[in-house]
Amino acid sequence: MADLKIAIILGSTRPGRNGAAVADWVLERAQQRTAADYELVDLADFPLPPLDEAMPPAFGQYAGEHTKQWAAKIASFDGFVFVTPEYNHSTSGVLKNAIDYIYNEWTNKAAAFVSYGSLGGARAIEHLRAISSELQIAHVRQQLSFSLFSDFKNFSEFAPGPQFEDWATTLFDQLESWTAALKSVRAAQLVAA
Repeated sequence: MADLKIAIILGSTRPGRNGAAVADWVLERAQQRTAADYELVDLADFPLPPLDEAMPPAFGQYAGEHTKQWAAKIASFDGFVFVTPEYNHSTSGVLKNAIDYIYNEWTNKAAAFVSYGSLGGARAIEHLRAISSELQIAHVRQQLSFSLFSDFKNFSEFAPGPQFEDWATTLFDQLESWTAALKSVRAAQLVAA
């Protein structure tokens, strides 16, 4: 068992979603690595209503049982791979809602981004980068952007090109390095507290 634990967060809950195949592809490659343990976290398994917490998430005073379960799940990870569709030039509402529910459980951790859409989902990643910065999530440069036109047969069967193998390796290398560094930062903060 590796010292680092990284979640692959599937950011779509739509029926027939393309994201499940993309997340499974990412997980298959991640499981071949030894520097971190990777786990798929499907937002469909965490049915969060629109944000319903009265207190700001930064206070960590969660009232809802659904929020407490989500917070505990995210707190158990050292880093994240966000797998996101692009809807209307941004990420999915369900992923944004899940991110907004909590705060401290995200901070001083690392993230990478994998997207899919008509333009590869690049605009969804740009929005997630801004959101991540506000939450103090350090995001790596390498990203994977899959086009519905060239990486899916008939816009539904995931069939990425071979170049993504090397790009995925770079993404994991960067993410594991940053995740390890930030785990040291969090450990030092605990000692100082």
